[in-house]
Amino acid sequence: QVQLVESGGGLVQPGGSLRLSCAASGRTSSSYSMGWFRQAPGKEREFVGAIAWSGVTKYLGDSVEGRFSVARDNAKNTAYLQMNSLKPEDTAVYYCAASDFLTSISSRYAYWGQGTQVIVSS
Repeated sequence: QVQLVESGGGLVQPGGSLRLSCAASGRTSSSYSMGWFRQAPGKEREFVGAIAWSGVTKYLGDSVEGRFSVARDNAKNTAYLQMNSLKPEDTAVYYCAASDFLTSISSRYAYWGQGTQVIVSS
């Protein structure tokens, strides 16, 4: 079992930045890939980004490419989502998840955090 806890969400003005963290505990010795997803009210869950255990291979969803980045620090069992140039349409609950696969498909992720709210508004 892996437990994931997100932090770092909040209210930010358009054009601002936030960094989300995802702290893992439990079976953290396993080589999980970490993914980030978001879900806005009335919308389906959307893939944001993912990063492999090595930290070398990573990719982002089309809607955030060029503005967001993903990183991880395995020594701290923590993954990060750096969000820059935020837009009102980035408002959502953001989730981190762990998977044996580096994938954008949410059903391939076995473990999920509880989510953290991000609101982009002036």
